[in-house]
This record gives sequence, C-alpha cells and structure tokens, in this order.
Amino acid sequence: MIRIGILGYGNLGHGVECAVKQNEDMELAAVFTRRDPQSVHILTEHVPVCPVADAAAYKDKIDVLIICGGSATDLPVQTPEYVKYFNVVDSFDTHANIPQHFENVDKQAKASGKIGMISVGWDPGMFSLNRVYANAILPDGKDYTFWGKGVSQGHSDAIRRINGVADARQYTIPLPAALEAVRNGEALELSTREKHTRECFVVAKEGADLSRIEKEIKEMPNYFADYDTTVHFISQEELDANHSGIPHGGFVIRSGRSGWEGENRHIIEYSLKLDSNPEFTASVLAAYARAAYRMNAEGMSGCKTVLDVAPVYLCRQSGEELRSHML
Repeated sequence: MIRIGILGYGNLGHGVECAVKQNEDMELAAVFTRRDPQSVHILTEHVPVCPVADAAAYKDKIDVLIICGGSATDLPVQTPEYVKYFNVVDSFDTHANIPQHFENVDKQAKASGKIGMISVGWDPGMFSLNRVYANAILPDGKDYTFWGKGVSQGHSDAIRRINGVADARQYTIPLPAALEAVRNGEALELSTREKHTRECFVVAKEGADLSRIEKEIKEMPNYFADYDTTVHFISQEELDANHSGIPHGGFVIRSGRSGWEGENRHIIEYSLKLDSNPEFTASVLAAYARAAYRMNAEGMSGCKTVLDVAPVYLCRQSGEELRSHML
C-alpha cells in the first residue's frame, strides 16, 4: 500500500481523500492543516488530522505527500520545503513561473533523494501531454488551448488573497467564434485576449474599497492582466446560491498538415468536461503520486513533471495487463 499524506484540506484536499479511496493500492496516512485540527472533519475513519508543524515528524510514515495549497503563495514555499522529507506532488499552475518552481524544487529533491512531482492536474498536466504528443505527430501546425466555461480554483484563490475580499469565484470563458474557427482548421494567430474572457464574482468585506479591489484584479500579472475581465460584486448569499459548484473543462487542439506540400489537413482535439474541477485534479494527483512512489523506489530523484513520467508508472495494472487490455 502506498501511504498518502494530504497537506491542506480544502476542496482539493477533500478531492484527494476521495481519490485515495478509489485506488486499491493506496491508503490515507495523515492530513495536515493550518487550521485548528479539531475543526477539520475528514471522511476517512481512524486517520489523524495534524497541525502542519507536525508534518516532518511523519517522514517515515508517509510515502507521498500531496500538497493541496494555492499556486500564488503556498506552493512556491511548501513544495521545496516538504520535498526535504517526502516524495511530493503539487498542482502548481502558474505557467509562466513553472521553470523557476522546477529549479527550486529540483535542488531540494536531489539533495534529499526524493521525487518532487510538480504542476500535476489537467492544465498544466493532461493538456500539457496532449500538446506535446500532437506537436510530435504534426510538426507543421499550430496549438490552441481553450479553457472553460468553468471555475478556475487558482484564479479564484488569487482573488480571495486580495485585501478586502471575503470570497470569490472566477469563470474562464472561451470565445465561441475563436473556438469554431480553430476547429475549422483556420491557421489563426490568436492573442490571449482573443481566445478567452474572465468573469469574477466577488464578495467584498464590509467597508472595503471596491474600486481598488477591481483594479488589483484586472491588473494582476499572470492571472488577469492579459484578458478582458469583468468583475461583479455580489453578496455571500448570492455567491453561495448561484456559484457554489466548481465545474470546468476545456479543449486542446492541434491544427496541422501532412504531405509533401502540406496538402492534407488534420485536427487533433482533446477535451474535458468536468463536474468538479478539484475532484478531477485530485484524481490526477493521486495517479502521479503512484508514479512518484514507483520512480523513487527505482532510485530516481529530483523534480519531475508529467512530461517525465511514462504511462506505466501511473497505473495499478501490471505491464502485462496493460499490454493485454489497453494497448
């Protein structure tokens, strides 16, 4: 059994707990929280909920620690720190900062002899794999990625961290005309702003400066600055009634050509439609936790991404079973 620890028990941590239950070769060993452990009620019986400060003491009791913090401020600190003690998996999703995050985690992971698996989820993650496969197959072509319509956990978390914000949900919305044109094989050069809009529903704390909050959201680099962004200020009751779900999804499309003169056109499309963004992300994290455990058991260490992991490491089935039933 692969002993899994969870650091952070929000929507993503809860999803990881559910994913562990569905994987017969895994068991939940401990949950670590920054909240009062007595206030955190998990679903798995007889599993301790501990303060984050106690995590290092579990280094011999946990095979893989899945870190469920936010990309804005948590994971850049937590992943390099906890890879000193555990094989770790995170869902760091600030694309522009992945190279620096990789470097920071790689240094600590190589020193400790552990695996630090970063940027695991569906984008970055499953979408990344499909972009790479499609590029390898159709070198003469263009990539297009569309997200939504759906709630982005990372972007919503980034808004909630703004001073004066009590709660928030952010929807990423693909522009239909751009999506249809790409599916028709048109070789377009689309800017970030021409592919998506962002819509934010924000609950402000009493007395907060709404103009300042809106300005901070719209000018936030790597999150909103490059998009047409709409901000709505609503009550907590309205947010709870109309925006409590966390759906998401999207499309990765490669439009390419083959033949001596590029005379034949091909479209590769991979899509996801998710009822629960965090639960699906958590399911991907669990699969890559298995990979981290197996790779480390074979003597590998350092930082890894989904691009470094062979599919056989992800599956419960043996190589023989996969060749018989999946290949």
